[in-house]
Amino acid sequence: MTATSSDPDRPILAIIGHGMVAHHCVEQLVASGALARYRIDIYGEEALPAYDRVHLSEYFGGRDAASLRLGSDADYAHDGLALHLGVKVTGLDRVGHTLATSAGPRRYDKLILATGSYPFVPPVEGAADTSRLVYRTLADLDEIRAAAAGARRGVVVGGGLLGLEAANALRQLGLEAHVVEFAPRLMPAQLDAEGSAALRARIEALGVQVHVSCATESIKPGLRYRHRMNFVGGEALETDLVVFSAGIRPRDELPKLGGLAMGARGGVAIDECCRSSDPDIYAIGECAVWEGQSFGLVAPGYQMARVAAAQLCGDGTLRFQGADMSTKLKLLGVDVGSIGDAHGVTPGARSYRYVDEAGASYRRVVVSADGKRILGAILVGDNSYYDTLLQYTVNAMAAPTEPASLILPSSGGAPLLGADALPDSATICSCHNVSKGAVCAAIDTGCATLGDVKSCTKASTGCGGCTALLKQVFEHELTRRGVKVDKSLCEHFAYTRQELYGLVRVGAIESFDELLARHGRGSLGCDICKPVVASILASCWNQAILDPKRVVLQDTNDMFMANMQKNGTYSVVPRIAGGEITPDKLVALGRIGQKYGLYTKITGGQRIDFFGAQLHELPEIWSELIEAGFETGHAYGKSTRTVKSCVGSTWCRYGVQDSVKMALNLENRYKGLRAPHKLKFAVSGCTRECAEAQSKDIGVIATERGWNLYVCGNGGMRPRHAELFATDLDDAGLIQTIDRLLMFYIRTADKLQRTSVWRESLEGGLDYLKEVILQDSLGLGAELEAQMQVVVDNYECEWANALSDPEKLKRFRTFVNQRGGDPDIVFVDERGQKRPANMAMAASSPPAAHTAAPALGAGTAPGGKKVIPLIEESVS
Repeated sequence: MTATSSDPDRPILAIIGHGMVAHHCVEQLVASGALARYRIDIYGEEALPAYDRVHLSEYFGGRDAASLRLGSDADYAHDGLALHLGVKVTGLDRVGHTLATSAGPRRYDKLILATGSYPFVPPVEGAADTSRLVYRTLADLDEIRAAAAGARRGVVVGGGLLGLEAANALRQLGLEAHVVEFAPRLMPAQLDAEGSAALRARIEALGVQVHVSCATESIKPGLRYRHRMNFVGGEALETDLVVFSAGIRPRDELPKLGGLAMGARGGVAIDECCRSSDPDIYAIGECAVWEGQSFGLVAPGYQMARVAAAQLCGDGTLRFQGADMSTKLKLLGVDVGSIGDAHGVTPGARSYRYVDEAGASYRRVVVSADGKRILGAILVGDNSYYDTLLQYTVNAMAAPTEPASLILPSSGGAPLLGADALPDSATICSCHNVSKGAVCAAIDTGCATLGDVKSCTKASTGCGGCTALLKQVFEHELTRRGVKVDKSLCEHFAYTRQELYGLVRVGAIESFDELLARHGRGSLGCDICKPVVASILASCWNQAILDPKRVVLQDTNDMFMANMQKNGTYSVVPRIAGGEITPDKLVALGRIGQKYGLYTKITGGQRIDFFGAQLHELPEIWSELIEAGFETGHAYGKSTRTVKSCVGSTWCRYGVQDSVKMALNLENRYKGLRAPHKLKFAVSGCTRECAEAQSKDIGVIATERGWNLYVCGNGGMRPRHAELFATDLDDAGLIQTIDRLLMFYIRTADKLQRTSVWRESLEGGLDYLKEVILQDSLGLGAELEAQMQVVVDNYECEWANALSDPEKLKRFRTFVNQRGGDPDIVFVDERGQKRPANMAMAASSPPAAHTAAPALGAGTAPGGKKVIPLIEESVS
């Protein structure tokens, strides 16, 4: 894509490279009026325009090149701006101010080098083709995907940040993933030994095998797999493919050819203006070295881009002074954070550590010798502490009297650092270098919403890690200016979720239309308020979600009472209360799964999930399941999911109570209960805790005298241990306490708020909750119990209800004018079952792939008729 210039005599500013940093530099140049000074030529070696390398691994999770792209064609449609893609620059003549390119010689007056880096591959004998893959560009990822076809195992050489990203990519491709690291621990640059051990424990629990202190000597043909990796010392590992991610090196071949001053370990040496030894040439990003240091993160590259753009546009005040290399990551779903002097190398530095070996979590805070400053931190397992620790570190703020309080678990995250405590110089968004002062200035110039602030400052539009802090600062600054912070649910309801719940209860309101007419604005509602009101109505009255008054409120999963999967098919999850199932029911499940060709998986919640059902098959499958004695498992809803149990005193010699019986009682009582978020329970028959009750919203552990109740725990992205709430309860007391607690949670929680987050947000914390529930301090006990009994009494299997109503069954059609399935859904066979084909495989239709129905061509029904996707509320 190119743009012509009406002024060919303007000096030419050439930019070599078109990655994230180069794209940001172009944005800065255009915004600073550079096109009035220069014609700008950009040369990108790749055929694709700049894309988001930070989220590169999402390419294997369904995103394509278009969705990863940065900017749009319009950004490069300016007069005097030309983007040359697929053009490689091979030579630099500084005397003649010319570039040798694959498209011929090109002239420049000023030059910005933004060539980035390349993946370092150590010299290993025999490394070639599928045993010498790298993880850097979209083209590299396409090669990995191709190599993974038919493969069983993949190895990543390198246990750093990019290496673990690559290992996750192999997992997403369905391979058994291994990581081989030369150093004695993972991520040695960011983590200490304890942090690395916690990270290793977590990712090995996910099935990724880690090999440390391993140096690859050679790669030979394998016996059971394609390749055999031989390590120094005699050990070996066979694999089908090898991805090297052993670090990066600056792309500096051009500046070397041009004779520019280089860093001691490569890279273009630059000054604080990002200028090289040639005053007409600048360097930014990973190809640049400032005071002997290179920067492999995007935020420092963006800072350099801003400095170079300012210098070229006549603003000599902006300088590059180095960059904070703190990082907040999610690697294979595991939170990892590294801040400032994470290793405590500052003379006199002292450390506080929190180690949870059972949960594989680790936190370390490094303080100055006098204990007055936070110097750095390491986090593994929970990044909710990151923002507060970062602000203490980068702003040199006085540490709290007890620095250890910043990492202790009792508060469910570091004590929140109020927005008023942050100086105006505090960095809110490191990607775009947005300070608190810049946010305040944006508000003062008319930014009235959080979206306005984001658009104006670009804060939170990079990696997104600063979103919560930005919102906190924005709301605080509005309040300080006397502006009431609007906490309305949406434009249709000037109430919070808690307030709407009260209105529904007090007014005995049973429909969205009635609530909107009495307490809202407009006539339709939106995607925010409809699901929230649907949840409230279900929590209060427990009426069928597909009733005409409620069906228009539902999202896709509730609409079809099944979870939509990545390829457009649905999962089917029957309830298996307490994890107890008869052989006859197991046989029935096997028969149904076999009949409909469903992928079958036993879940961590002790039930069996079916995957791969098309929309039109759901009623048929559920009809057979219900006939076999099953009912809906509510896996599609924000509701009670499972009650996990051990076998308890019935079978186990350690059991002291019948945990299965109690699990059945709990699941059958609370099944169908709708809540702000999903609810998971577990019952253990003794303190050996085989059911893992202390990681659940409701956890019950047997004692000699009854049951101990634990509340408000969860696993998932941010694990939290449940807290001991009551001890030695009898059966009736346990049920009464859970009734009250769950209804109080449903009554007071915010939308989509887990019990753990709700508990942390309660003023007075756990003691206050005990007063309300156990001591009935608010006098709500009987009311909460009665409200729960209404839900229990009104329970009905939602699938049984739908199957009895022909009108409700009309929505289970993929196309409005034919009853078959979608012919474009493609599966492949793997380990004796089918799974969705990868996007590239589906497009090329390999021999191993098969479609869910006879191939008819996209959008075509038998007989060549055009098929129309179902988008209406019902069809005849």
